[in-house]
Amino acid sequence: VQLVESGGGLVQPGGSLRLSCAASGFTFSTYYMRWYRQAPGKERELVAGISSDGVNIRYVDSVKGRFTISRDNAKNTVYLQMSSLKPEDTAVYYCYARIWPMDYWGQGTQVTVSS
Repeated sequence: VQLVESGGGLVQPGGSLRLSCAASGFTFSTYYMRWYRQAPGKERELVAGISSDGVNIRYVDSVKGRFTISRDNAKNTVYLQMSSLKPEDTAVYYCYARIWPMDYWGQGTQVTVSS
């Protein structure tokens, strides 16, 4: 199993970024996928989740209306579109899949929101 994130970077407040997570080594289209983030000195928190068919989606309250999670099962990829970014969104963002009985994490991609 491999999860590889990309798309992070430095962006000004109010800007946008799209993160991608390319998955391999498992049947991607049958698994719930999640994005987490971890800011310096803070615990890792769940940002968004999406069901295998893309129908059921959840967000942490702090990103509702600004972030959109989506997936392309033909490309084995899950996305996180982030808009109206705030300095408090600065964190390392991780892609996650639970493939029982194991937890799988990507290496993370840094998002820095600063002027």
